[in-house]
Amino acid sequence: MTTDPLPIGISAGEPAGIGPDLCLQLAHQFPDASLVIAADATLMRARARLLGLPYPFLEVDPWEGTLPHPRRPLLWHHPLVVPARAGHLEPRNSRAVLNALDSLTDACQAGHLAALVTAPLQKSVIVEAGIPFTGHTEYLAARLGVSHVVMMLVGGGLRVALATTHLPLSQVPSAITQEVLDKTLTLLHHELKFRFGCPSPRILVAGLNPHAGENGHLGQEEITVISPAIARAQAAGIDAQGPFPADTLFLPERLEGSDAVLVMYHDQGLPVLKRASFGSGVNITLGLPILRTSVDHGTALDRAGTGNLDPGSLQAALALARSLAQGTP
Repeated sequence: MTTDPLPIGISAGEPAGIGPDLCLQLAHQFPDASLVIAADATLMRARARLLGLPYPFLEVDPWEGTLPHPRRPLLWHHPLVVPARAGHLEPRNSRAVLNALDSLTDACQAGHLAALVTAPLQKSVIVEAGIPFTGHTEYLAARLGVSHVVMMLVGGGLRVALATTHLPLSQVPSAITQEVLDKTLTLLHHELKFRFGCPSPRILVAGLNPHAGENGHLGQEEITVISPAIARAQAAGIDAQGPFPADTLFLPERLEGSDAVLVMYHDQGLPVLKRASFGSGVNITLGLPILRTSVDHGTALDRAGTGNLDPGSLQAALALARSLAQGTP
């Protein structure tokens, strides 16, 4: 006797952005899918009318850990404080938006959901509401009590992991410590092997400075921090190579045979990946006790409610979450 797979939870993200639109399109595309979408029901009904779409959800409120009909998209109602308008940010709704994310996170941790897929949030409006917030990655790590996670994007035949995430560029050098790189390389190796099925993961590591420091003439971090961390990883049986100059690291001949690239900061590697896969890339947080994937784009406030959007990245995030949950990456 086979057991139906657990549903996948999806947070609709910033209510003024395209997250609700994407969730509506997803529900129409997969009307028999076992999905639980957390959002304000009034918002979703209004956005469906704006887009000229039938309302596709069965509403469930409150959540009791069981699904009345697992083979159709469900809407787990989380009320906003004030009505949302497409394209218009409202700080008063920020806590409610995070409450929806918290509920899905807790349901994943309790074993009611197989994975969490997140539509984009608007960091600025959450901060304006007085809530410290730098991104999903850091927020989920803090909520789940995890001291170290790794942000990795997947797409276009690439896996690009980040040693640092959402930091001002001026803070990056001091954030790249030997301890951070030790933990990051260890976690990345483990996840590539046991979650992504790479039997002997090969990781290429970028330098921080131009030309990977040019033997110390353009910076010392490669000599004092990055190379020693790579040497320790190798001694521990991790196939890590580098540091390589970032401007040539993504050439096809360099990437051949590798399983992932570790870059030192957000905009060092993600422009390359997004050039190769924008609209179908997936962000995954490594090291959480739950499985979490996300889109590779922002809230697109100017497109909310217009129907002018590409659901490819959310579809890819859902597909990757489902395959990883089933152990078939």
